[in-house]
Order: sequence, then C-alpha cells, then structure tokens
Amino acid sequence: MILSALDWFVIAFFLMLTMGIGIYYTRKAGQNTDNFFLGGRNLPWYIAGTSMVATTFAADTPLAVTEMVALNGIAGNWLWWNFLAGGMLTTFFFARLWRRAEVLTDLEFIEVRYSGKPAFVLRAFRAVYYGIFMNAIIIGWVNVALISLFQVFFGLDNTTALFYTAIAMTIVMIYSSMSGFLGVVMTDFIQFIIAMGGTIVLAFIVVNSEAVGGIAGLKAELPAWTFSYFPNLSRQTVGGAAQALTLSIGSFLAFTTVQWWASWYPGAEPGGGGYIAQRMMSTRSEKDAVYATLFFQVAHYCVRPWPWILVGLASLVLYPDLTAADKKLGYVMAMKDFLPSGLRGLLLVAFLSAYMSTISTQLNWGASYIVNDLYKRVSGPETNEKTLVNVSRIATVLLMLISLGVTTQIGNISNAWGFIVECGAGLGLVMILRWYWWRINAWSEIVATIAPFMAYAFAKYYLALFDPAWGKGIQEDPRGFFLTVGFTTLAWLVATFLTQPTHPNTLHKFYLKVEPQGYWKPVRQALKLSPQKSGLKFLFLAWFSAIVFAYSTLFLTGEIIFANWNQALIYAVLIVISIFTLRFATNRVQIF
Repeated sequence: MILSALDWFVIAFFLMLTMGIGIYYTRKAGQNTDNFFLGGRNLPWYIAGTSMVATTFAADTPLAVTEMVALNGIAGNWLWWNFLAGGMLTTFFFARLWRRAEVLTDLEFIEVRYSGKPAFVLRAFRAVYYGIFMNAIIIGWVNVALISLFQVFFGLDNTTALFYTAIAMTIVMIYSSMSGFLGVVMTDFIQFIIAMGGTIVLAFIVVNSEAVGGIAGLKAELPAWTFSYFPNLSRQTVGGAAQALTLSIGSFLAFTTVQWWASWYPGAEPGGGGYIAQRMMSTRSEKDAVYATLFFQVAHYCVRPWPWILVGLASLVLYPDLTAADKKLGYVMAMKDFLPSGLRGLLLVAFLSAYMSTISTQLNWGASYIVNDLYKRVSGPETNEKTLVNVSRIATVLLMLISLGVTTQIGNISNAWGFIVECGAGLGLVMILRWYWWRINAWSEIVATIAPFMAYAFAKYYLALFDPAWGKGIQEDPRGFFLTVGFTTLAWLVATFLTQPTHPNTLHKFYLKVEPQGYWKPVRQALKLSPQKSGLKFLFLAWFSAIVFAYSTLFLTGEIIFANWNQALIYAVLIVISIFTLRFATNRVQIF
C-alpha cells in the first residue's frame, strides 16, 4: 500500500469535513426548493464564482490537459481556451439578465420567454435531455477519470476501481441530497482551495525534481514548439516522438471564431445556462452575478491551467514511452512517483475534491430539472414545498444510479466530447438572440435543437462515404462542423418566420421584468414606452477588452514561469491597456 497512516488521516479528515458541512446545511435546504436549488438567492459573488470554477475542475480535467500538452504542447489547450469569448459574453451581456429573470432553473426561463404548447414541450424535452441524458454522460466521463486514477495510483483492476468510485459517488450523493445547493457551494469553496493547492504543490515538486531539472531542464529536453501558445496553422505534421499541434486555418477559425458562440457545451453555454446560470441566479444582486461570472472566467482560463500544464510538460521528460492513449496517465504516475508521505494523501484529497465538486453540482442541477421542470408541472402548483424537497432528494439518488450505469458504457471521453460539441452546433446563436430579438420563438429553439443531429448524421454517415474526411472531428476537418452550423442557422431562421411570434402578453411581461436591450421595438411600441438608450456598444467594448485582459494574463503567467521577460513586458502592457478600457466601458453602462 503506497499510502501511509498520515495520508489516510488527511483523507479521513477531508471526508468528515465534507459530511459535516452537508449535515450543517440540511435543515435550511429542507425548507423549500428555492433553498434546495438556489441557496435562498443570497450568495456573495466570491462564493458563487468559486463554485463555478470548482465545478468545472473535475477529476478528468488535469488528466485531459496533461494529455493535450503531452501530445500537442501548450497550444493543445486551444481545444478549450476558445470558449473564453463565450464566457466573457455571458459575463457582460447575460449575467444581469439571468439574475433579473428570477427563475429557479434556466429551463423555467423557456415559459417566461415563450408561450403555448411549443414552449411546454421544449421545456419538458430539455429537462429530460439535459437533466438526465446529457447529465449522465458528463458524470460518466468524470467517473471514468477517477477510475483511471484509482487504477494507476493503487494498481487496481477495473471492477475494483469502479467499486471505489461508486463509494465516492455515494458519499457525494449523501451530502448533496441532505444539504442541497448551499452545501454544494460551500463544499465547492473548500474543495477548490484544496484542489488548487494540491496541484500547485505537485507541479512545484515534479518540475524541480532531479529527473526534470526545473524550468531550465524542461527547456533543454523538449522542442521549442512545445512551449508555443499558438498552433502551427498547417496541414503538415512535425516529425519526432511527439508532434506539434497542426491545424488547418479552417479548424483554427472554427475554434476561435465560431465554436464558442455556435455550440452548446456544459459550463460554456452561449448566453449562460445549466449550472453556470444556476449560480448567477443564486447571487444576492445583479452586480454579484456579474462579479461572480467574471471571477470564474479569469480563474478558469488564466490561473488554474498552469500547474496542470507544467506537470504535462514534465511527463514528456519523465515518461517518454507512454503511448498516445496513455499520455493522460502521466499526471497520476507523477503523483505516485514523486510525492512523499502526507502529500500523497493531500493530492488524492485534491482529486477527490475536484471530483466531488463536479458530481455534487451535476446531481443538484440535474435534480432541479427533474423536479422543477417535470415533476412540479405534472403534480400541479398545489404540491407543498416539503414534498418537492423530498422528491428532489429522491431524484438525486436516481440520477446517481443512472450515471453509474452510464459509466460502465463509456469507453472514449474524447468521442463523447466531440459528439456534444457537434450535435449542439448552431443552437448557440438562438440561445444568445432570444434575449435580444423579440421575434425568436419556441419553434426557433426546437428546430435549432433538432437540426444539428440531422446535419451531423448527413455529414458523418452519408458524405463520409464519398470523402472520409467528412467523418473526422472538428480538429482534423471542420467542414462537417461548418455544415452543421450553417444548416442549423438556416433551419431555425426559416422556422422563426414561418411560425407565429410569441404571444404578446408573454412578450410584454418578459420585457417589463427583464428589460433586455437589442431589437424590441414592436414590444416597446405596444407598451407605449419611450425609446431605450442602448449601451450595447459599451458592452461589446467591455467584452473585447476583458478577452484581451484574460488571454494576456494567461500568457503573461506563462512567460514569467519560463523567464521570457521581453514577451512578458508586452503582455503586461496589454493588460494595463485592457483594464483601463474595461473600466471606461463598464462605467458607461454602470455594470459594476
């Protein structure tokens, strides 16, 4: 056994602390569904924002980043760095609106914005599709990552590792079903500190080990392209044991200019949604919602990745013989080989923290869909809050059991990721415009949800018969992705103009409650309101400057780590300029 008594003490203390928090918040969570799913809508921005970051830091995340870096260098992270633009869009254009809408779930928003049976059907379908189907897939791939950790760290077979993962998930289910959202976010806060602290300690120890030789050793052992922040925009590969990330210009443009707004992806939904919207809606004010979301974007993209990236680079030096499929395991092997007694327990706790924060959120968020958007609408408005809370706890247990079953069927995480991105391509624009264009209706969203599956199937299973490149993923050949986005956009636009607008009463209530900007002129005229002073140009300026700030901060951190002082100075200047621009823009619209 590679764990000492001190390691086990650290693990036991962490588990008792987590359960203690769950017990502490049980009574408040049991009062009503508003407390169980939104914590009473009274969270400060730093709690809500940290919970967002903790939720997206799962057990699979360090392993995935290690694999990206080991195969394609630092530039491999553009597979997820590209979502920053969408995240900042949510911060400045949607965070205030979500808080102002005062809905319990983002699916409830559907019947606030739309009317009639199409809205009813869309809300029910989304509750099942996202709350159960997609949720189970996401939990499943997080479980697969924890199983991999148990297998490498303890030398367990797959069945035994699955058994221990089920135990970990059961612990999460117990405290999340007892304490509801408040227990989830408070444990998230503690778990994120532990998880980040552990990964920083690991990166420091591994990089400065004798086998690696510090940053100088990494630079001496690895090719220069490994440290590049941008991919080689070419179809020609680079020879050697590893290859530089090579993208066509079309693929890079798909990542940086289309994917972030066109595709639905959990945690990076265009316009906000899912558990990100849940946290925005749980804050005590609109400003807290904006601050929380901005903190999330900065921490998620600028601060959190570097400890993982450094271990990923070190794994190339330490474990050069790992196959491409096993590159991600270099992270766990470094934990096992380089950590002394006590710190092994700390790093295992860090992984458990990352795992638990994600699973607890997915269970609570999924249960909110099942209860608020399905059960409550079937049982009727007369159902008392105590009953709804009890049903919420039962739904949490059922989601855990379903997800464990799905876990046994997932073999390839990257394929699941590609499926989600491409089968949501084109939907994102509707999710954005429904806040800013009065003519969007429920049929727009229904068609935009169904159309990507049709285009995806046509490209992958018909066009691929004539040209196999159509069957490849977005990174290798983006034509299928562009086809899906184009077809979906055309389809929902046609559906929008061929169907009746949302009922005027619904539009009027929505506008008066949320006060959205954009093209709402017919609604304003019907309500006899004076012309609205638009602040969209300043919101766009704030959005763009925040993107520059975040990427510059990300790259500045890297240049400081690698002691590239000239490049660091350039990014520092960009940060200063972007901060002043951001302050100017936000002062004009009084967003902070």
